[in-house]
Amino acid sequence: MKQLFTFTLLIVSLSLFGQKKIVWFDVGLKAQYGGAGLYNQALADDSKYGYTIGSGYGYGGKLGINFGYNGLAIDVMKSHGTQTFKRTPKTVEWSSLDVYTLFRNAKNMGYFEIGPKFSFLDKVTLKEDNVTTDQPEANYNKNVVSGVVGFGANILGNDGRFSGILGLRFEYGFTDFDSKTGKDLGAPVNDPRVYADNGTAASHLAFAGVVFELNWGVGYFGKARCGARSKFIMF
Repeated sequence: MKQLFTFTLLIVSLSLFGQKKIVWFDVGLKAQYGGAGLYNQALADDSKYGYTIGSGYGYGGKLGINFGYNGLAIDVMKSHGTQTFKRTPKTVEWSSLDVYTLFRNAKNMGYFEIGPKFSFLDKVTLKEDNVTTDQPEANYNKNVVSGVVGFGANILGNDGRFSGILGLRFEYGFTDFDSKTGKDLGAPVNDPRVYADNGTAASHLAFAGVVFELNWGVGYFGKARCGARSKFIMF
């Protein structure tokens, strides 16, 4: 986790000092939707539980700090996801505030991004026999770190002032979703027998889906005329 974050900052730093280009900024609105899940090897090995592909979505905003074709994209998104088990019908749902700090390379009307996501879980529920119960905060880790990879292309605009971008994003959690207290109680499905039969295993958040963003260029630092001091210039 720490290595991925350090790698992202290193790439951005090299881009900043390795290119003598203006620093420009953009802001945007984002939404994403796709398949989501909470993968646990012990549950996958248990014959009484059957995995189905869950769903997840998120919405929020973005700040881009760009150095030529490279930059740092900071996304803040409100997210929600579900994981359903079909043989022993149970559904785990979670909501979180997610902060992405991604290195982004944007060139030739497309982009590639990589970096960490920091999730701050604010609610987890378990639905069983048509009864939904809020899970105690002690049962899950409030902070979860994931790795993110994405790519896509511009589908609207190309002048730097406005653009619409459609892409794919893949995420996988490194931090165990469940706390030690939750594991003792059989989290995330509140069934201690699973771990007694199959061994204790971590629960990993996962997401793969489509992301759409609308971006507006704000401005850049540059020289208004030859020999002038650098200043912020609006687009």
